[in-house]
Amino acid sequence: MPEVRDDMTIEIEFLGATGEVTGSCHLVTVGKQKILLDCGLIQGRAKDEARNRESFPFDPASIDVVVLSHAHIDHSGRLPLLVKAGFRGSIYTHRASRDLCRIMLKDSAFLNEKDVQWENRKRARKGLDLIEAMYTIEDAQIAMKQFKGLVYQQKKRILPNVTLCLNDAGHILGSSIVELWLEDEGQQRKLVFSGDLGRSGMPILEDPEMISDADLVIMESTYGDRLHRTWDETQKEISEVLSIATKGNGNILIPAFSVGRTQEILYLFAKYYKHWGLDRWQIFLDSPLAIEATRIFMNNSDLFDDDMQALLQENKQKSILPNLHISRTTNQSMALNRVHSGAIIIAGSGMCSGGRIKQHLKHNIWRSNCHVIISGFQARGTLGRKLVDGAKHITLWGESMQVAASVHTVGGLSAHADQTGLKNWYANFKNRPHIVLVHGEPKAQECLSDVLQKELNANVTIAKYRQKINLISDT
Repeated sequence: MPEVRDDMTIEIEFLGATGEVTGSCHLVTVGKQKILLDCGLIQGRAKDEARNRESFPFDPASIDVVVLSHAHIDHSGRLPLLVKAGFRGSIYTHRASRDLCRIMLKDSAFLNEKDVQWENRKRARKGLDLIEAMYTIEDAQIAMKQFKGLVYQQKKRILPNVTLCLNDAGHILGSSIVELWLEDEGQQRKLVFSGDLGRSGMPILEDPEMISDADLVIMESTYGDRLHRTWDETQKEISEVLSIATKGNGNILIPAFSVGRTQEILYLFAKYYKHWGLDRWQIFLDSPLAIEATRIFMNNSDLFDDDMQALLQENKQKSILPNLHISRTTNQSMALNRVHSGAIIIAGSGMCSGGRIKQHLKHNIWRSNCHVIISGFQARGTLGRKLVDGAKHITLWGESMQVAASVHTVGGLSAHADQTGLKNWYANFKNRPHIVLVHGEPKAQECLSDVLQKELNANVTIAKYRQKINLISDT
């Protein structure tokens, strides 16, 4: 066995998604080489999002490569900032994630520029200094030039002593479990990063791949303290909401993440179109980003599971959803404000923190016959989280509004593995490697840690910000 010297370095430092769900970012050092795993935006409360403007806790120019687990903004959203600050290396990710990032980073930049324009109008009236956008659409386009698209289950040497392999995480299109083989002065270690893990049996996508060996596992823990409803229970729950809403003669609002959740909802609507009586509704997809993302999904249909392939084959000569209307323009979106009943409106953002859903909430949330279906995780401080927590009033553009609508949290639609899914994925590692929990709120992480220790005798660490783990001496 090669001698272990004090100057050998295979180390990981946790720089994001520690004790919280957003802002994924982890720095791997192998000798003099540096690899960044994800570079995501922090989302939630205003004071949390303000941290996105802080300098990186490392020199961006010193990073050799970035490995991106998937396209969601809380994993990819600071990449334009990284490039703007001096990073010149390649960004390795699945080819579908690259395609999705092309539209998602552009959309993120557009929203940032728009928010800054709004803020600067207020600042100008108060005589305050104007602020700049974190990054622009041009910055996002420049960052895309450094993306390198890969495919699943093919090893690639990305640095002299670093080999990468991506595996299907089953979370969203192109989402990846990252395997890294790392070597320094004859010492070899294997690091596995779960990214965001999907669920077995999830619509459209294949189940997460199982990995059997590692020296260190970094695993998300978003739903480490709960179990999701079964798919059968979830389908029944949605059917019941639709039935109640039909009798009430109002609208249904579905705040949905543009990538992943929107496509799942459309798939379920197509699959259960007759059973759920959806012919009685007009369905509106009111999100330019979700429309583009759906196009990219269809261009990557080779990644779909057997059920989705069968549905496409069955409906290849006709529209899967005959009453689906695409609202691309602002005028088309605004026209929905005059529709008081019979509409199912799917719009972003998924946490109600921006996008067109806020306008639809403004025109519907105070109506007692309105129904809101919350279909995904809601970060602390977001408007969606307030609705989930039972807020009686919300504020939109400075105006307080009564929440008279019925709010339904359909947790079974989550694209994240629940406690059992996370436990079972880790249980497949034959050698029970040291596991570090990231991407979760404290309660979820503590609960999952207890389960992993008691049931699998795992050596568990809950990552803290700036914590370092040496893969040579600590594993």
